Amino acid sequence: MSNKKEQTREMILKTSYPLFAKDGFNKVTMKAVCEASGLSRGGLYSHFSSTKEIFEAILENLNEKDEMNFYKEMAEGMSAPAILDRALSLMEDEMAHSEDSLSLAMYEYAGNISKESMDKFNQIGEKKWTDLIEYGMKRNEFKKVDTVEIVNVIMYAYQGVRMWSRIVTMSPEVFASIIKHIRSALLKEE
Repeated sequence: MSNKKEQTREMILKTSYPLFAKDGFNKVTMKAVCEASGLSRGGLYSHFSSTKEIFEAILENLNEKDEMNFYKEMAEGMSAPAILDRALSLMEDEMAHSEDSLSLAMYEYAGNISKESMDKFNQIGEKKWTDLIEYGMKRNEFKKVDTVEIVNVIMYAYQGVRMWSRIVTMSPEVFASIIKHIRSALLKEE
């Protein structure tokens, strides 16, 4: 793929992300993507055949750039509390900025693909958090906890707030209380 073609493709994804974050998956049209990107319909269709294809490319990019991929830090021997602090800081920022969240779009997108595909996507997150918690317990940096229980709290409180904050007003204290709960469940007393 030529460099210009790659740059155009990336530009399409970059300009489409806010559309999906704001309007969800079902309301974004190829016409809206054309308007946001400044491309003609032919120009857009030479890169993507549908909004579904664009959204899937956005998800693929997010997965590749996953800022909460803990494996590199664990391989480097970073402390579990330091990894957790970085992840919780990212989570708190994402919860506070629902306008940048793809949660609604993901929910709508799930209606267009198999349940198994969404289960697989979810399992990646569960495994990542499970591995971090077990890493922290093995290094005696985290309390001994029921890993499944705390992973459920982390994943579903976080995703729930991201979804609900789009439809109800939430204060920063809500986000802080969730982060505080996760920290107190995992970190040993200092």
